[in-house]
Amino acid sequence: MVSEAQLKANKKWNDKNKDKQRIYRYRSYARKFIRDLATDDDLKELRKMIDERLD
Repeated sequence: MVSEAQLKANKKWNDKNKDKQRIYRYRSYARKFIRDLATDDDLKELRKMIDERLD
């Protein structure tokens, strides 16, 4: 069980760090997609996008 103080601290952090939360959430989605759902074609497309972004 989480204390009231911890809930309040979590809410305060969440309210101040919406961009960080979004990044963490999308990174998690991307990893799950790559690990569990992506087809070979999806992975090839992602590799191409990553390579273009890194150049």
